[in-house]
Amino acid sequence: MSKTIMWFRKDLRIDDNTAFNKMLEHSKPGDELICIFQLNPAQFLEESYNHDTFFSSLNTFYETLKASGLVLHFLYGEIEENFAELKKTYQDWNKIYFNKDERGFGRERDQKIANFLKNNDIQEYSFQDSHIHGVEEIKKPTGENYKVFTPYFRNWITRPKRRYERSVVSERQFNQIPHPLFSKGEKEFKKIIKKIALPFEYEGGEVAAEKCLRDFIHNHLHDYEKTRDYPILDQTSKLSRFLRTGELSIRKVWYAVNAEPDSNGRQTFISELCWRDFYNMIYFENPKQKTQEIKEQYRMLSWSYNQESFERWKNGQTGYPIVDAGMRQLNQTGWMHNRLRMIVASFLTKDLMIDWRMGEKYFQQKLIDYDSASNIGGWQWAASTGTDAVPYFRIFNPTTQSERFDHHGDFIRHFIPELKNVPNKCIHEPSKMPIDIQKNIDVTMGIDYPEPIVEHSKIRTEILSFFKEKNN
Repeated sequence: MSKTIMWFRKDLRIDDNTAFNKMLEHSKPGDELICIFQLNPAQFLEESYNHDTFFSSLNTFYETLKASGLVLHFLYGEIEENFAELKKTYQDWNKIYFNKDERGFGRERDQKIANFLKNNDIQEYSFQDSHIHGVEEIKKPTGENYKVFTPYFRNWITRPKRRYERSVVSERQFNQIPHPLFSKGEKEFKKIIKKIALPFEYEGGEVAAEKCLRDFIHNHLHDYEKTRDYPILDQTSKLSRFLRTGELSIRKVWYAVNAEPDSNGRQTFISELCWRDFYNMIYFENPKQKTQEIKEQYRMLSWSYNQESFERWKNGQTGYPIVDAGMRQLNQTGWMHNRLRMIVASFLTKDLMIDWRMGEKYFQQKLIDYDSASNIGGWQWAASTGTDAVPYFRIFNPTTQSERFDHHGDFIRHFIPELKNVPNKCIHEPSKMPIDIQKNIDVTMGIDYPEPIVEHSKIRTEILSFFKEKNN
C-alpha cells in the first residue's frame, strides 16, 4: 500500500481544486491519502491583517474538513527538514500532489523542494490552479511574453478556458490517525489561531466565498462599468480576498460571469480577471520586482524616506480628504476600494515622492486581499516604474479625483467624522473653508483636521523634474 500526500497551500477549498481532483483520479483502492499544510515560521513572524485573515481562513478550512470526516495535518519548520521527517516516517510515500506557485517566495520554495522529491523517488504532480491562464500560456507569436496589457488581453480572451470541476470525496481513503510527527505543527497552528485579534468581522470559507460571488453577479455585475469607481456605492466584487486564499475557484468565477447576459459591466469585469493573470506573468518575468523597479532607468531615483510624511499618509492625516478617507478605510477594515488604491498610491509616490516600496509593504501588512503580483504591479504602475505603467507625467490630482468620485463627500464623511458637518462646497478642500463656516460647524482647520501636507500644484512641477532627468 503506497502513501500519497496532498499538500494544501493557497488553495483552501475542495471544490474545483486541481491537485486534489487529480489525486483522487489517480488513486487506487488501498492507497492511503494524507492531507498536509506546512507552516513555515518565516512566513508569519510579523502580525498583520494579511497574516491573521489568511490563518482565519485556514482555520475555517480545517474545521470544514474535520466536519466532513477529513483531517488536515500540520507540519512546522523548514520545508526540507519537514519533508525528510515525513519520508522517514512514511517510507512508502511515493507521490505528492499540490497546486504550484508561479512566482515569488512560493516559486522559490517549490524549486527547492523539487530536488528533495527527485532525490527521494517521490513523484511530483503539480498544477497551475490559481489563475485562468498560467504565466507561460499567453505569449506573442515570437514566443516572448507580453509587456503591454492590451495585446495580452486580445490574445487571452480568445484562448479556451479550462473547465470547472466539482470534487467528490470519500473520506475512507484518507489518513485520519494523528501521528507524533504532526503534533508540533498542530500546537503551533493552535497558537497562531489563538493570537488572531482582528478589529473587524471576518468570515472566510467556501460558503462565504460562493455567497459573495452570487451577490456580486446578481446585484452588481451588469452595471459594474458605471459604478465600480465610486467608493460610497460599494459595488466592486470583493472576490479578491477569496481568490488570494484559494477559497474560491477562479474557474468558477469565470464561468459564472460568462453565463450572464453580455453587458459593458461583464466585459469590464472580465478584463480585470485578465489583469490578474497579466500581473502574475509580469512577476514571473521580473522576479526581483518586489524590491526593484522594472524600468531600469528608474532604479536610481532619489526617493524620499521622510518618516513623518509617511506616518501621516499611513494614518490618514495628509489634509487631502479622499486620500485620508481611503487610508482610514484600509486601517479600519483591512480593505480599500480600488479607485482609492490608485489615488493613495499616486499621492505617496508623486505628491510626497516617497519610495513606492514603503507603500507596497504597508499594503502587504494591512490588506486582507493582499496578492503580491497584483499589489506590486499596482504600486509600480502608480509610481510609473513598472510594465505598462501610468506615464510619469500623468499625476492624479487628489482634489479632482475627490470631486469626481465622491462628489457629495459621503464617503469622506463616513471615514472622517471630524468633517461630517462640512458643507458640500468645502468638503474636497476643507483647508479653504471660510473662518465663519469653521466656527459655525465647530471645526478648526489645522487643529481638528490637518492642513494639506503639500501643495499639489507646486509638487507637480517637482515630480516632473524628478522623472524627466531619468528620461533624457
